[in-house]
Amino acid sequence: MKRGKKYTEAAKLVDRATLYDPADAIALVKKAAAAKFDETVEAHIRTGCDGRHADQQIRGAVVLPHGTGKQVRVLVFAKGDKIADAEAAGAEFVGGEELVHKIQNENWFDFDVVVATPDMMGVVGRLGRVLGPKGLMPNPKAGTVTMDVAKAVKDIKAGKIEYRLDKTNIIHVPLGKVSFTEEQLSDNFQTLMGAIVKARPAAVKGQYLKSITLTSTMGPGIKVNPLKVM
Repeated sequence: MKRGKKYTEAAKLVDRATLYDPADAIALVKKAAAAKFDETVEAHIRTGCDGRHADQQIRGAVVLPHGTGKQVRVLVFAKGDKIADAEAAGAEFVGGEELVHKIQNENWFDFDVVVATPDMMGVVGRLGRVLGPKGLMPNPKAGTVTMDVAKAVKDIKAGKIEYRLDKTNIIHVPLGKVSFTEEQLSDNFQTLMGAIVKARPAAVKGQYLKSITLTSTMGPGIKVNPLKVM
């Protein structure tokens, strides 16, 4: 795969054979980011889990202390008093059946996170085939199926992110923006890794964190020493 000149220059800053301390890796990510826009800093964590087994699944959520730097659009499925609660908390879209029809019939996806009250999950369940593959299906473990929709919306707006294994047992999550300070990115990284270490399934044998790579949207991957975050 042919890389652009900026990427090639940035890659020269990184020693691919080195496992960096988290602080050094974060400094390098910022230094190697050369795009004209404010790139997202991402963490890619390869685990020793086997997600085919239910007792080795990882799924949860954590509020990053400095947020992600992204404006998150929240859709809430609710009824009764909860509609007003969700709107007051800042949800962009709130409703019920009419939103299901809009998603099904108009292929409407102008939102980033979906929250639902438990009594609306029968309705939301009809969207499983379209929301599921996009990672948008509300889930109790992620705190997106709850009667306290106001808290859920506020947490998401404050920087709550969801983490879970993909099909290759890797967790992909945003950590913030390149414009963040090293301290802000470090705080977010430590908070995230603390949650993931705590979420280790008891059934996992051997090494839990196989590798951790930090990168910006257009930048090279920088390997972090997993032993420094355990």
